[in-house]
Amino acid sequence: MLKYLNDLLQPFRSCFSRQATFEWFIILVVGFMLRSDHLGVTSVIRDLSLNGRCYETLIHFFRSSGWSTSSLRQRWLQVVRQHAPLLMIQNRVVLVGDGMKQAKEGRRMPGVKKLHQESENVAKGEYIFGHLFGAIGILVGDSRKWYGVQTILGWKKSESEVETPSHVVQMIEQGFEVAKGFGQALLLLDRYFLSVPALERLNACHLAFETRMHLVTKAKSKVVAYERPPAKKPGRGRPPKKGQAVKLKELFATRAADFQPTTLQLYGKEETVQFLCLDLLWGQGLYQELRFVLVVHEGCYSILVSTDLSLEAPDIIRLYSYRFKIESMFREMKQVIHAFGYRFWSKSMPKLNRFLRKEEAHPLEVVTNEQNRQRIQKTIQATEGFVMCQCIAMGLLQLVALQFSGRTSGLFFRYLRTPSHAVVSEASVAAYLRKSIFCLFAQNPHLSITKIIKSKQENADVERDSLVS
Repeated sequence: MLKYLNDLLQPFRSCFSRQATFEWFIILVVGFMLRSDHLGVTSVIRDLSLNGRCYETLIHFFRSSGWSTSSLRQRWLQVVRQHAPLLMIQNRVVLVGDGMKQAKEGRRMPGVKKLHQESENVAKGEYIFGHLFGAIGILVGDSRKWYGVQTILGWKKSESEVETPSHVVQMIEQGFEVAKGFGQALLLLDRYFLSVPALERLNACHLAFETRMHLVTKAKSKVVAYERPPAKKPGRGRPPKKGQAVKLKELFATRAADFQPTTLQLYGKEETVQFLCLDLLWGQGLYQELRFVLVVHEGCYSILVSTDLSLEAPDIIRLYSYRFKIESMFREMKQVIHAFGYRFWSKSMPKLNRFLRKEEAHPLEVVTNEQNRQRIQKTIQATEGFVMCQCIAMGLLQLVALQFSGRTSGLFFRYLRTPSHAVVSEASVAAYLRKSIFCLFAQNPHLSITKIIKSKQENADVERDSLVS
């Protein structure tokens, strides 16, 4: 298992300008995979028995100029493509995208802003102060279990909203960047991302590049589509761009006899659903032809949408059921490895004004000193780098689970009320590594990962002094 991890981490060497920076990256990722508490970098030092003097260097790593988040992200995608069993639909990889809001109370944290919570959970406030992250996941695994191995993307807002596209458009752009590495892709999104600017940006990407990426998403219940316009318009004037309006919600009642039954594997169970497939125009001013699939499942109505008109309706229904994998991924990142437990701040950052009005100038406009601006940018880099390293750590846990669940009996050592007999969870892999990491080091002293971590451990100085004496 340790050799497998070593092979997965070695390709990241090209992302770092210095060997020392790469070694600290190895230490952090391994530490994030197995740490027993979530109290910052100090938990990595405790669980790997590192020398206490490593603390300052580990903190500095995230602000280092010896690496970048973009290069790390690209390398991670290559590692996933090479080692992970990808889910392929019509020779296309399946991507999953979504956004995540993380509450942060730091008054000097860059990027903290007032965010609206769309969640229906009454335990969450309607508005929070925090950070907004985007995530693009790649579905990997087999029939036993599908994972969403993801990369975190920071959605930034500049002072000028004209220059910076909305995070919905950024999701399309960043998903397309991921798709470039695979040639063809399907991107699964929540209904929040079905918008005219998103489709326009996707069409622009298709015109500029040979890569093709199609969306599978969900429409709102009040969606209105349009039939195709007549081939010939009677009389004079410009030909119409759309035909008669269709309120899709009403079709569940008016065309109930046209729905077809089918049996699909949804959420791990065989389910019988009824569907009606229609190709209609959608988007005010855009009027792009989309494939709408009206679904009735256990008395619940849903309207699914695909930009790919060649996808069959059952495939669209099954694909959208995979979208929930990214929600499970967010939960595991929060609860298992505490991926969003960063606390980076800067004295150069003006204090957050929680009662700032829209017409008032933003406090960042007052920061004119170039050195202070660079410090703020370094803090943003540290935040994104921290979460990116956590994404890699979570992805490695998932790859280990897929690779060794049937080969290592030790992974099933934990008592669980409802255990998985196919593929163990990320929490089980983390607990196993926490329990046996030092035995694995002793059994594999020749591996680079072992040498790197042992050189930074508490007893390394004692052993070195004894050898000198």
